[in-house]
Amino acid sequence: MKKNKIGIITLGCSKNTVDSERLINQLKLNDFTISAEPEKADIVIINTCGFIEAAKEESINTILSAVELKNAGKLKKVVVTGCLSQRYKEELIKEIPEVDVFFGTEDYEGIIKNLGGSLKYKLLGERELSTPKHYAYLKISEGCDNPCSFCAIPLIRGKHKSGTIESLLEETAFLAEKGVKELIIIGQDTTDYGKDIYGKRNLAELLTKLSGVKGIEWIRLLYAYPSHFPDDLLEVIAGNPHICKYLDMPLQHISGNVLKSMRRGITSKRTRDLIYKIRKNIPGITLRTTFIVGYPNETEDDFAQLCDFVKEMEFDRIGAFTYSIEENTSGYDLGDPVPKEEKEERLANLMEIQNGISFNKNKSLIGSKVKVIIDKFEENMYYARSERDAPEVDGDILIQKGKEKINIGDFYNVKITGCSDYDLKAGLI
Repeated sequence: MKKNKIGIITLGCSKNTVDSERLINQLKLNDFTISAEPEKADIVIINTCGFIEAAKEESINTILSAVELKNAGKLKKVVVTGCLSQRYKEELIKEIPEVDVFFGTEDYEGIIKNLGGSLKYKLLGERELSTPKHYAYLKISEGCDNPCSFCAIPLIRGKHKSGTIESLLEETAFLAEKGVKELIIIGQDTTDYGKDIYGKRNLAELLTKLSGVKGIEWIRLLYAYPSHFPDDLLEVIAGNPHICKYLDMPLQHISGNVLKSMRRGITSKRTRDLIYKIRKNIPGITLRTTFIVGYPNETEDDFAQLCDFVKEMEFDRIGAFTYSIEENTSGYDLGDPVPKEEKEERLANLMEIQNGISFNKNKSLIGSKVKVIIDKFEENMYYARSERDAPEVDGDILIQKGKEKINIGDFYNVKITGCSDYDLKAGLI
């Protein structure tokens, strides 16, 4: 009997990407065919995001689109999993009864069993990569223990749970054998790694051991939490040639009043001191951060402090979002008093400041020589990244096709020849 063709739609962050990759591998182990075009599948599985309002809307719209295909006879079954259904399962069952079944996060066994298969427990660490084969995300932990007032992640993903060093080394070896050269470390809070199973935060030890896996040339760290940043991590990043001099550390704000209300566990002064220490110990490090604008008690003066802070620190990369009120979080009682138009204006103003900073930083790189990895080829142009650039969220280095042979996934040395606000142009050396 021919098995149904399965389509997977993954929404949200890179943590969801890893979850979907593990699910796809389990489906293949059960002899299901995976469709590259979900709309042409027999069954669609939607891995949802429920982090902020915009993400929730995207997830719901995607579910409704799949339901329309099912009602038109083009799909046999719609399965919904991930953060949105973990958080709002009962409400979704009532509102969208056309969905066949809802699952929460990481319920691989429930999904596979529902489709008529069986979970291969020993192979749960294996994945079918959806990223280009030369880089992959490594999720070192699940859940979060931080009490941030605006965030529903602990409600969705639960308490912080670290993977063992042994299991992560095994998964990394598996990825390296598949051709992965760049490992991108993720988790809800990567700097909390190890405290639950080893009694201490030992991200530095983990990174050191991962860097010894044959085939892994770059290790990039994302989602570092500032209030308990481990000092021994600085030495490892500075001294290990396989660890990118790159750090993603969401700060969310700089105003003391806002930080306190956000329950971030850090003051404005400690935030500045940490950035100075990081830059002193790791010269030339690329710093990426994230900010929220329009938080309920963010005054015009608080926002002005944030703008001045961004000008002062000249971060290499920033992401910014408007505040999204989330029920059952401690910040919910503050309401959502900042008008949407004001939030959007603040966001635009902040990003305009960063555009200028980014352009000046890029301009200063013209004439320099850097090592890059080639991600893809489109419209006569190679898209590459340096140590300074994480995939999907940072800029690209564009290399015009010439006579030289260039392979996707290989490293090359290039010379920077031009720039825009976020991207660079280069030529092979």
